[in-house]
Amino acid sequence: MAKYFAFQWHITDECDQRCKHCYIFNNPENDCLHSMNWEQMMKVLSNCEKFCQKFGRIPYFYLTGGDPILHPNFWRLLEEFKVRNIKFTIMGNPFHLTDEVCSRLKSLGCDKYQMSIDGMELTHDWFRKQGSFQITLDNIATLKKAGICAVIMSTVSDKNIDEMHDVIDTVVAYGADVFAFSRYCPTLDDKVDDAHDNYNDGVGLTAERYHKLLQETDKQYKEYEENGCHTKFNRKDHLWTLLAYEQGEFVIPENAKSSMIYGGCNCGNCHMTILSTGELYACRRCISSVGNVYTDKISDIWLTKMDDYRQYGKFEKCAKCKLLAWCRGCPSVAYGTYGRFYAPDPQCWMDVDLRV
Repeated sequence: MAKYFAFQWHITDECDQRCKHCYIFNNPENDCLHSMNWEQMMKVLSNCEKFCQKFGRIPYFYLTGGDPILHPNFWRLLEEFKVRNIKFTIMGNPFHLTDEVCSRLKSLGCDKYQMSIDGMELTHDWFRKQGSFQITLDNIATLKKAGICAVIMSTVSDKNIDEMHDVIDTVVAYGADVFAFSRYCPTLDDKVDDAHDNYNDGVGLTAERYHKLLQETDKQYKEYEENGCHTKFNRKDHLWTLLAYEQGEFVIPENAKSSMIYGGCNCGNCHMTILSTGELYACRRCISSVGNVYTDKISDIWLTKMDDYRQYGKFEKCAKCKLLAWCRGCPSVAYGTYGRFYAPDPQCWMDVDLRV
């Protein structure tokens, strides 16, 4: 069975929102909004397909932006996907989703559409845009009517962690097909305070507090699952593995090889990000470019610069943890917090003897 290789592809920076936790608009180096032209898009497709052919993979695209639907060649690109039989998910905003648009998306092969809910109404609309909360919830039904899987994603931070249980109840009530959350990934230069009405990096999100969230959310998920809930809960954060381990639900296999990596963070393993400028990143949550998709072969980048993200023995805490091969938390959160990719995950509560 062939394996997919995932590309998170940002085709444009254009967006209807200016979210307070956005990587694009909070980056002081972004002095203009970029969008790929058609020739550049075809260069990206060609480079990605050649890379996948070389390594026996199938390309899968998470098409995003900005809001990808705002790109003038958005529909043309989806038609190209259909011709090439390329599978994809769209990660975008809810504002342009009508019955007609969703029907067209479905006809061109869109099986999943991911939207965001980042707290209850007052909090979410503060993060994103006035009215965004209700428009997002209402368009769950619009997507489902067209036969598209409606995915809701939340970004957890110190600002909204206490609202997550209500968010889950709400998206379940509105019939979301999939729900997941991940943690906000701070950048080293975004530590501003609320006096500037900007995003605070969530230093208050301690390991103990996040541990409690996962414990309580796990019970909430299981209650829904036992009652036949339609919504599927994606335990996206790799610290879920740590929770499962401490609860006895995950047991390290007796035949596990110490030299193997079996799961956990996929950075450096099976995905890359392509920005609207053509810059290649190991992960969108990392801030260092590893190359450019217009000028570099992805296969060359994969075998050289990407290897910097696969040095598992360099993890300052994880390398000494029995769950190294299955977890590793989120190195990008560690980088955003401490400036080191291999630094300890700040929300990991595992007690590890660092002297070993």
